[in-house]
This record gives sequence, structure tokens and C-alpha cells, in this order.
Amino acid sequence: MSGQIPALPESFAPGIDGVFSDRVGFYSLDSNVPGLSKVILNKLNMKDYGEYRAAIEGKTKGVAFRNYKEMFQKMEETFKFCASCNKLPEHLSEGQTLKRCVKCLNVYYCTKECQKKDWPQHKMFCKKLRLVAVDRLVEWLMFTGDLPFTTEKWSLPAAEVKGWDDWLAMQGDLTPRLDAILSSTNMGVLWKNASRPQPEDADLRESVWRVESEFLSRALSVGMAIRLFGLDPYFKPLTIHLAGAGLNETMGARLTDFDELDRMFPGHKGLEVVMVGPEVVDGPIMRPPLTNFGPKTKTFISAYKGLYHQFYENMVETKKAAKPNLVVGFHPGFHATQGLGEGWLPSLLLLRDFNIPSFFTMFNEMELNYSLQILSELEMNIKGSGPNPFSSQKPEQVQACPNKPPSYCNSHFLYFQGLLEQEELEQPDNYRTYWKD
Repeated sequence: MSGQIPALPESFAPGIDGVFSDRVGFYSLDSNVPGLSKVILNKLNMKDYGEYRAAIEGKTKGVAFRNYKEMFQKMEETFKFCASCNKLPEHLSEGQTLKRCVKCLNVYYCTKECQKKDWPQHKMFCKKLRLVAVDRLVEWLMFTGDLPFTTEKWSLPAAEVKGWDDWLAMQGDLTPRLDAILSSTNMGVLWKNASRPQPEDADLRESVWRVESEFLSRALSVGMAIRLFGLDPYFKPLTIHLAGAGLNETMGARLTDFDELDRMFPGHKGLEVVMVGPEVVDGPIMRPPLTNFGPKTKTFISAYKGLYHQFYENMVETKKAAKPNLVVGFHPGFHATQGLGEGWLPSLLLLRDFNIPSFFTMFNEMELNYSLQILSELEMNIKGSGPNPFSSQKPEQVQACPNKPPSYCNSHFLYFQGLLEQEELEQPDNYRTYWKD
């Protein structure tokens, strides 16, 4: 293997500069495909993770590509390794090349023997991975401004919108909005330079919708959390803190990203969303949180770079930011490593001891179960959990392990408030109730 892969410390000391989940996820690629993180850095013309992170945060100039074709090619090359034996291109014998599966156009093999050996596993995910390959290209339109598309006013009260079917029924015919994106200049640029055949229009419409659903899933999950705790945005302004916000929520974030809450609760008294996390990316949302009531009927977004308990101490307790009516976390991952536990533990105890309504989402049921176990050990008063009716519809591939079940952003949720009472601790483990009206 060329180059030395930086080793992760056994744990991270919590701090404002501690980039926890993003860094762990980046180097965990090497656990299955040794050297993959190095390949990604090379394709981005970066020498180490520090340069990668600095570019994401806008501290240095981003990656410069000569043209769109090079950009999409470099992105695709980060997925090029044998899905059977995990060989990277640099490890192939002379004359060998990686061949792409002709059905999914997503995974690669170094020999026919490797492909044949892997087929029993790959065939279970081949169709789904084809969607993944299309979606990761269409997702580029989120950064060009073609997505998200405009949504309609809600014709039903929030209590009657119980999932995507109800939401879609209020939108009417999406075809004109989807077709406008399909015929856009950037969609043409995308497939002209993607080095793969352009899918049929019907497949592209589905892909655009899946990418849109991931964007909307965050706001709709926050709205569901407001309802689960019985909070009334028509009675008083509400402050929502997004604890553990990072790259997914804040890279390219706009001040309008949670406007779906305004359609969900039309005429509300004012909603404030404060994104808090050590991985927050600089941008328009990086502005101070409100100290007084915000504008009525509008959602105000701000951000703070740091761990949540530090934000609470530095900003909330000094009255530089409002106390939260609700704390939400998207995929906190506090179960993943000791370092993440150290980063999250003070924040979780703060949420518990200050009796703050809290709602977290997970990628899958396994992560949900791990999280429930951790929170029950902390004696949290867990009020419910289950599949999220507003889960993203876009499948997520484990980059270094493609032939595994895909996950979905905000797939599952749990919510809790305060400390579990002593008499409840002595009862059997029967706290897992699902959201029903």
C-alpha cells in the first residue's frame, strides 16, 4: 500500500475543534478497503484529512477541477475497487483493469472470477445500488440550485399528515416541477460529463424525488417532533436546537432550508432553528442565534460551531441564546466509538437533567437499538421510538462495503424527556412504543 494511513487515536478529547463523526467515518473506509481514504484524498489533490476538512469549512479554496467531466470522473474513481477482493486500481496486475457491473453501474470487479464469487451477495442489492449510483449524481443539483423544487402550501392540518403519502397528496401533480429539472441546463451538463448513459426520464424523475425527500425529511422530522411533544407554535414562538449538526445539514445550507415548517404550521408565532455542532460548515447560516422573539410566521436559522453542552454553557446560560423548547439530533452516532461517547455524554446528561424534550433520528433499526440501550443505561425517560414516516427515500450505500443493505437518512427515531422515575426503573423493559395518533 502506498502511503501511510493516519491512525485514529483511541479516543478524542471533547473540544470545539474535535471533528468526531466525520473523521471517524472518513478513516473507517480503510477497515474494509485498505488505502481507500488515501485514494479519495489523492483524487481531491489533498495530502491529508486536515486539508480536506479545511476545504469543506471554507478555510481554504475548494478543489479545483479543469472541467465538469474531470469532477465527475474523480468522484467515480473513489468508488473503484474490487467489491470481492477489495483491490484498488494500484494493486492490480499489469494489464488488469476494474470492470463495472453492467446492471447497477456501481460496483467494480478485477476479474470474472471475483464477480462470479461475489454474485450471490451482490444480486441481493444490485437493483438498489443502481438507484444509488444515479442519486449520487443527481444530488449535485442540490448545489447548483436546481433542487430543492418548490413545494405547495399545506391544505391539511399537520396532525392529518402522517407520512409521505399524505404529503404528496397535498402537492398535486409533481410532473411539471420534475420535468423542469429534467430539462434544466445543469441536468444536461451532468449527463454530458458523467461517463455513463443517461437514465430514462421516468427513472430520473424518481431520482429527483428521492433526493428531494432527503432534503425535506429534516424539516418534516422536526415538525413531527414538535407534535410528539405537544408543543404549540401557534401559542408562542418555539426555539429548536439541532444538536450535533454537521456536514450533511450545513454544507451549502441556506436560510430557507426549513421553510417547510412554515407551510406545516402556517401563521405560527415564530420558529428558530439553531444548528450546533463541532462539524458545522461556515456559510449564510453562521450568524448569532436570537435572544428575543423572531419574526412571526417565519423560520429563522442560525448556527454555532461547538459541542452542544459548550453552546448551552456559553450561549444559553449567559442569555446570548434562547432556551430550547426542543432539541433534535440527526444521526448523532453517540454509540459508535468511545470518542463520540465522550463528546456526547455531557450533552446527553444536560438534556436529561434539564428535562429538555429531545428527538433523535437514526440510519437504521440496528443503530436505533444501540441508541436505546445507551439512553436506557443513562436512565432517560424514553417516551417512544420506531420507523420514521418521513424517512428519506434515497438509499445510502456504505461506500467501502457496497453489498450491504442500504441505509436511509432519518429512517428511525426515538424521543425522550428527563430522568426515568425510580418506580419506572423497576418495571420490565416495555418503553418502546411507536408513534400513533
